[in-house]
Amino acid sequence: MNKILIIFTAIFACLFSAPEIKAAEDSHGESKLDPKEIIFEHLGDGYGWEVPFNHHKRIPLPVIVFGSDGLHIFSSSRITDGQEYVDGKTTFKLAGKDSDFKGKVVEIVDGKELRPFDISITKNVCGIFIAVIIVVGLMLWLRSYVNKHGYKAPRKGLGFLELLIDFIYGSVIKSTLGAKSRKFAPYLLTVFFFIFIMNLLGLIVIFPGGANLTGNIAVTLVLAVLTFIVTNLFATRHYWKEIFWPEVPLWLKFPLPIMPAIEIFGMFTKPAALTVRLFANMMGGHMIVIVLTLLIFIFAAVSPVAGGATTVVSVLFSIFMLLIDVLVSFIQAYVFTMLSTIFISLAQVEEEHLKEEHDHQLQTK
Repeated sequence: MNKILIIFTAIFACLFSAPEIKAAEDSHGESKLDPKEIIFEHLGDGYGWEVPFNHHKRIPLPVIVFGSDGLHIFSSSRITDGQEYVDGKTTFKLAGKDSDFKGKVVEIVDGKELRPFDISITKNVCGIFIAVIIVVGLMLWLRSYVNKHGYKAPRKGLGFLELLIDFIYGSVIKSTLGAKSRKFAPYLLTVFFFIFIMNLLGLIVIFPGGANLTGNIAVTLVLAVLTFIVTNLFATRHYWKEIFWPEVPLWLKFPLPIMPAIEIFGMFTKPAALTVRLFANMMGGHMIVIVLTLLIFIFAAVSPVAGGATTVVSVLFSIFMLLIDVLVSFIQAYVFTMLSTIFISLAQVEEEHLKEEHDHQLQTK
């Protein structure tokens, strides 16, 4: 166990620090650390994937943009080193630090930078594709096993996968939605495993991991919007009645629609809460690990002795936070699925069910 811990520590220190911590040379040939730049570069998106042990080289990804004269497709390697790429009569480059479009592909027109319509396969987009392939592969693997062996309990990896499915379906979906659980289980289980896999991939520093997917608010927003659509698309009549004409005193509904306005506002606060909760928690976890690693280089610049002592502490704390992040990855996927299930169940309540519940409460009293 101790040997495994030592090996894991060494691998972690090398893989995490080497690609992410870079030094920028100034005019005197000296190197200086820019923590802010490093943190936001790691947490942000990009047109390439960092190569392990060499932060300056990247695995190129396809750039797909609609410029002033039509569609252009080329490799990101043509513009990653600051050079301009001429495709036909159109010139493209990657905007610098001082540009309004920092880090984005821009078109040069009469010496000015213009932002084309960009649908490139960026690091985050590629990471989403990888997560989708992994989730689909795992489900097909389990399905193949069930087709061959029936309901015989699988072992090892498949056993853990089946345990997760049974846990989420039994303790979250079925216990909340009841008879309607089979209708919404495919969506909710897909959301859980998709978020869980994306979270785990974000903890891996090298390809195919390293993309900060759930730490990107655009990704969490899309997931929350999907829950919003499912919740309201399959909602019952009673749900919509409670939105536009709730059972409250008439003066709260007419002439000023106070309660309907509050209910409609509440419809949109639910996906907003889903978006921010997942985004903030995963972003915070990544940022803590990066900051702990940066402390090694910050203290090393002050004193070699302080740097040596800080290295041990920072690596140990980084490993500890990484293990905590594995747990957080599961918890955040679980919480997102649980809240989505609750929001869907609130939109499935029938008026007859409410009457039965009210009568039962009166009888118990």
